[in-house]
Amino acid sequence: MAPTNDHPGEQAAQHPIKLIGVRDTPLSLDEVFRAVGDDAAGGVALFVGTVRNHDGGADVDRLGYSCHPSAEAEMRRIAEKVVAGHPVRALAAVHRVGELAVGDLAIVVGVSCPHRADAFDACRKLVDDIKHEVPIWKHQQFSDGTEEWVGAC
Repeated sequence: MAPTNDHPGEQAAQHPIKLIGVRDTPLSLDEVFRAVGDDAAGGVALFVGTVRNHDGGADVDRLGYSCHPSAEAEMRRIAEKVVAGHPVRALAAVHRVGELAVGDLAIVVGVSCPHRADAFDACRKLVDDIKHEVPIWKHQQFSDGTEEWVGAC
């Protein structure tokens, strides 16, 4: 049965941005999942970005994230764009800054929508736009003693 969008649950929520943050403390998948809970949502998409142990053929020991003071406001701006373009019931995004070890959570994003396809699309858009537009920079430290700065935008 095709959606008719005539039920309030099919429409975007009035205030769907539930959580936006840039933090220097460990991130919680549970916090993001709880933030995007909505009885009118049939689909919840979560993305968890972790620190991997390699990049470009080199072993990564650890990395650090730093950001411009406008980073959180930019994340909110992107979230508002995603909400305007998708039937989002609830949205949350948190990014870590500071020193992180391999396996640590760097970003956790969640989106709930009436249907799974919309949730997947909105979540991917949110993650991609945060990565490309928010002024957060990554400083990778490699096992061979070299290091590299990677701009997120």
